[in-house]
Amino acid sequence: MSETNQPDEKLVGIELSASNLKAVCLQADGNLLDSQTVFLNRNEEIFPQLINFINQLKSQHKDFKKIGIAVPGLVNHLTNRIAFSTHIPEQTEVDFVNQINEQTGLITIVENDANAAAYGEYLLGAGRGSRDIFYVTLGIGVGGAIIVNGNIWRGTSGYAGEFGYMTLNSEGIKLEEVASASNIIRRIKNRFHQDQTSSLVEIGEENITIADVVREANNGDNFAQMMLERTGMFVGTGVASVINLLNIEKIIVGGEVMGAESFVLDAIIERAGELSFAPSFETTQIVAGELKDLAAPIGVALITGKKN
Repeated sequence: MSETNQPDEKLVGIELSASNLKAVCLQADGNLLDSQTVFLNRNEEIFPQLINFINQLKSQHKDFKKIGIAVPGLVNHLTNRIAFSTHIPEQTEVDFVNQINEQTGLITIVENDANAAAYGEYLLGAGRGSRDIFYVTLGIGVGGAIIVNGNIWRGTSGYAGEFGYMTLNSEGIKLEEVASASNIIRRIKNRFHQDQTSSLVEIGEENITIADVVREANNGDNFAQMMLERTGMFVGTGVASVINLLNIEKIIVGGEVMGAESFVLDAIIERAGELSFAPSFETTQIVAGELKDLAAPIGVALITGKKN
């Protein structure tokens, strides 16, 4: 995928989340060779588990010299450190890039997970053939990324694309406060007293996960469907602003919430159509991501392949 890659070079990327490590190994042309996931023990430090996983990958795939790590937080590309993360705060400002290099011998690159996922979709997923895209991820958080002419657009300080911080009304409610996984569940719990017929009630308030909500919506639960459609309306409000501001060619929506694509995406498109400038909306495609939960590790592997 890059002029700097050797034909037989392997590209390896890992997505680091609060709960697991997800890795892919690609050929230089983007062909997926392997993917695997290990769950983190949150009672132990993350870094030693990451090193063990990398060493495991090294023993399985010997022909790679670089590795990319996609992280859920802001990345300072001048220092190669996580500048801020609510999901893995213990890794903030830790020089783990050099530590990984010292302990594994691999050149290490760190990237924001939304930027990584956007790049993966741009080259190998729903963005193929597009010049410019805006990527939205709906999961543990709400993130965004901008790609212009094949390059991640980072802004002045490197933090462009923070879609979850867009405000939805004059009270200052941010998109992440209503559309992230935890806040979707919070909104569902707040409405339980209005709908005791939902299959989610049987799971119990304290046990519901976003995976439960997605599954029950796909199984026909009207309440779960309604709550995800309303989430889509919130996201569509933010998407309309992106369309009005950027007149972007394509908007790609990914993340765990999109497991219930038919309910979320249609609502996003409907709301964006209502609120955006019609000539811009008519030339913008709004589509679901194709790489699913591998978008970020694939993307960061490809980014790693670009680096000399």
